[in-house]
Amino acid sequence: MIIQYYGDFCFKISTKPAGRATEDIIIWTDPLQKGSGLRSPQGQVDIVFLSHGKNAETKDVLKKETIVFDAPGEYAAKGISSLGFPTYSDTSGETERGQNTIFIFESEDIHICYLGALGHDITPELLDKLNGVDILFIPVGGSDTLGAKTAAELARKIEPKIIIPMHYTIPGLTLSLETEQAFCDAIGNCPAQTISKLNVKKKDIEEKKGEVVLLERGI
Repeated sequence: MIIQYYGDFCFKISTKPAGRATEDIIIWTDPLQKGSGLRSPQGQVDIVFLSHGKNAETKDVLKKETIVFDAPGEYAAKGISSLGFPTYSDTSGETERGQNTIFIFESEDIHICYLGALGHDITPELLDKLNGVDILFIPVGGSDTLGAKTAAELARKIEPKIIIPMHYTIPGLTLSLETEQAFCDAIGNCPAQTISKLNVKKKDIEEKKGEVVLLERGI
């Protein structure tokens, strides 16, 4: 499995759920919106996870054969099994910034949790469902989602093997967000260097616990 970051909430995940000798399935999370200052991945995409926001606008630019998961529920397509859980993008029950869907999905025996634009702490019942995932994508830039300190506290409670921060200020992004350094200061174990992509296998992460990975923006 290869994970690349394109800024804001947007990741590209290349995976082989059917095994090594099969074709890649390409997953995107929340493609970048017009006016963000950054560009989404290009080329093939099989499945798109939309956690929040302008779903209709995003769907308009996708090919008809692209499968879109954009609401709470149970999904299965192209070897990817997923569950979506209802949450909010703020602390006031969607009255400010609307609904958000947390997705967990599995491929290559790796369990991933994508928190999307989560803006609040989660219930104990939902924490039980997320606890111990292999890889956690978590917003850390504050403003319209979790702030750095709250994000660090939630990441510790979920106890993933790998933590990948998202939705923080990077060159070119027009949003006003905190830097990833605020999250790194709060969680205390960020690496000194970023990497261009994460190439991960299940056996590589079995002994990890809360390791933070900082990804460079893909182009």
